[in-house]
Amino acid sequence: MYDLITIGSATRDVFLVSEQFVALKTSKVSTGVAECMALGSKIEIKEIVFTTGGGATNAAATFSKLGFRTAIITRVGNDSPGKDVAEDLSSHGVSTHLVKMIKNGQTAYSTLITMEDGERTALVYRGTSGVFSAQDVPAIIYGQTKWIYLTSLGGNVALSKKIIKQATKAGIMVAWNPGHEEIKNGLAELSDVIPLVKVLILNKEEAQLLTGKKKIEQMFRALTIKGSVCVITDGTEGSYAHRDNLIAHAGTSGAKAISRTGAGDAFGSGFVSALIKTDDLKNALRVGTVNAESVVQHIGAKHGIIKTWPSFTKKNRIGVSLSSI
Repeated sequence: MYDLITIGSATRDVFLVSEQFVALKTSKVSTGVAECMALGSKIEIKEIVFTTGGGATNAAATFSKLGFRTAIITRVGNDSPGKDVAEDLSSHGVSTHLVKMIKNGQTAYSTLITMEDGERTALVYRGTSGVFSAQDVPAIIYGQTKWIYLTSLGGNVALSKKIIKQATKAGIMVAWNPGHEEIKNGLAELSDVIPLVKVLILNKEEAQLLTGKKKIEQMFRALTIKGSVCVITDGTEGSYAHRDNLIAHAGTSGAKAISRTGAGDAFGSGFVSALIKTDDLKNALRVGTVNAESVVQHIGAKHGIIKTWPSFTKKNRIGVSLSSI
């Protein structure tokens, strides 16, 4: 019996760091800021880091490091990057017997163009991780785990809903960290499964897109039912968790980011780990924050994952406040 099984993408990641990557404001791109380099020139790379990523693998690494028996369901090719992903998962103590290696498939691949301040642009090839199907999630798992931590399935809403419903029927707790492709379907499309989710994890922009609301309290009212937990992260402004009309807000320590890749996965998995262990929203927010801040101080989504439970003293305590709605 596993404590958790994570489900979602796995990628081979390559980080390229250079002082010659610069940010320029422009109305020609959707974010209003472009990451640029001199066209036609040779760009000197200060640092190159090969690692693995994907929401399901990053979360699985945290769960395993914090002492939970963890397995993962993901898709990789039977290529060299796929073998690298499997080996890296094993090195973090994650069971890979449910990893599906696709014959002649290509493993998802990301090149992360990283500026020295930690901001980056990801060039993403989805590969085999972009085509999840019901056959990739064997029914046997519903008798093999206490929790499922579900991440993005590349927009396969039907499969996400099927997993949540079958897990709930089997008495399995579900934590869901959906991706943009799932969220853009809107609240009406997801309204039949959100009440079944024990922990729903979103960032502020995702919560706004899903609910059409602007204020944190309004988003929580739209997303949370009695007994469930909704978490909304807000970057340097901290994070919020809501359960049974109580909102907890955690600040940050102000740790300087070297790379922000994997911060959301680290927060979500750290939060769920502590919630399982203590059932305390305040402690869960603190552990999620510590894990995320540790990860962003390293290049690579797994290199900074905490390996032991953090202890909080007056010197390193993450401030948490409580309010009601």
